Amino acid sequence: MDSMTPSTATAAPLRIRIERTPEQPRWLRWISPVILIAVALLVGAGLLTLTGAHPWPVYKRMAELAFGSAFGWSDTTIKATPLILAGLGVSIAFRMRLWNIGAEGQLFLGAFMATGVALHWLPADSPSWLMLTAMAIAGFIGGAIWGIIPGILKAKLNVNEIITTLMLNYVAMLWNNFFIYGPWSERGFGLTPQFPRSAWLPRLTDFADTFPFLRGMTAHFGIFLAIILAFVLWIVWQRTRWGFEVTVVGDNPRAARYAGINLTRNIILVMALSGGLAGLAGMSEVAGVVHRLQERFSPGYGFTAIIVAWLAKLNPLAIILVAYLFAGLLVGADAIQPAGIAQLLQGVILFVVVGGERMLHYRVRLVRG
Repeated sequence: MDSMTPSTATAAPLRIRIERTPEQPRWLRWISPVILIAVALLVGAGLLTLTGAHPWPVYKRMAELAFGSAFGWSDTTIKATPLILAGLGVSIAFRMRLWNIGAEGQLFLGAFMATGVALHWLPADSPSWLMLTAMAIAGFIGGAIWGIIPGILKAKLNVNEIITTLMLNYVAMLWNNFFIYGPWSERGFGLTPQFPRSAWLPRLTDFADTFPFLRGMTAHFGIFLAIILAFVLWIVWQRTRWGFEVTVVGDNPRAARYAGINLTRNIILVMALSGGLAGLAGMSEVAGVVHRLQERFSPGYGFTAIIVAWLAKLNPLAIILVAYLFAGLLVGADAIQPAGIAQLLQGVILFVVVGGERMLHYRVRLVRG
């Protein structure tokens, strides 16, 4: 007869099991980005300490430079504008689970097409409204072309869009370099001649005669375009049938196919719109800030826009707020040493946010056996 009893039997070993959690409550979904940003700043403080910097004075000084005065807000708005536009662009693709990593290249192509209009395709004495409208349309088309190429490859041949969009970034940069060092160069330098005044986006300081408090404010009207498009996109996702179709395709492509949604058409359309908005970011930068096409007019806005869209949970209105946060990092870091603080904090925030989001969707349990 077996003499073993439950008290003498060998206990089953404990094992770690990682399992998906039930759906998060709404309040946690909204507050989690705030918590994760706070954690990222704490991690960044530790890294700054290792570099010999004093983290809290650094953070305070960055906040003062970016948001502590009207001129700081103006500088931050300048950098937030392309981040909002490019962030909106990549969010369209991400909502459909298409990973557009090519916003930087699409931004460059949008800038290239807008430059072509300003310098070669319309007379310099064209009315400002006509010139800027044509530049915006051309910028959108340039970005859309650079987005539709990987869109067609994905829809028709199932080519991985991460690879194609990423590689097209470098093609776009080299394309621009060919023109700014070649046919469009000003005396052989890596830039084009300056745009005519009709191709300049109006700045706030241009209205200082009527509103004296705007004097010295160099933020341009591209921010109004970005905010309007954010609200339009929010309405599209909330109120239109096409917005619902995109969300369904992103959540469950098989169910969308059974429901009669045309996946091929939607993939191509989404990638074109995604690239087009990134192209508008390029147009706003050359028309509103540098007033010419040059080699390094973007400090990586297209790549930062990916972090912005992800942190905003693809919400168009939240993208405005997150874009201002990252623009503040860029402005505040300009006068802070050691150099590279903005890039360091961006990387830390991305790492913490992505890792934290995954952890919020899973839990660790100890099970026996």
